[in-house]
Amino acid sequence: MPDFTARALPILMLIASNVFMTIAWYGHLRFKAVPLALVIGVSWLIALPEYLIAVPANRWGSAVYSAAQLKAMQEVITLIVFVVFSVFYLGQKITVNHLIGFSLIAGGAWFLFKSHA
Repeated sequence: MPDFTARALPILMLIASNVFMTIAWYGHLRFKAVPLALVIGVSWLIALPEYLIAVPANRWGSAVYSAAQLKAMQEVITLIVFVVFSVFYLGQKITVNHLIGFSLIAGGAWFLFKSHA
């Protein structure tokens, strides 16, 4: 795998997997009248593709990133996907405090990548 592909493919796969997981974990919040058992079953079905994408993303990504870097990257991607989902699907507002908290998490990820430069 060329260097760019080896670095970019895991990131793209983590983005895709996080879209599935965010939908699985939070998509049902617009359907609170649906029975919880049904929500859990549908969420599991949505989460299956997430695992089928995330596991190889981490396996292949470990060839170029440390486990700590992969985890930090996944957390930052999760936050970005969540913010977009929360605003556009759930219709919730992101406050300054949310942005500060998310920025602190992203800052922690930056240190993990800086330590491996």
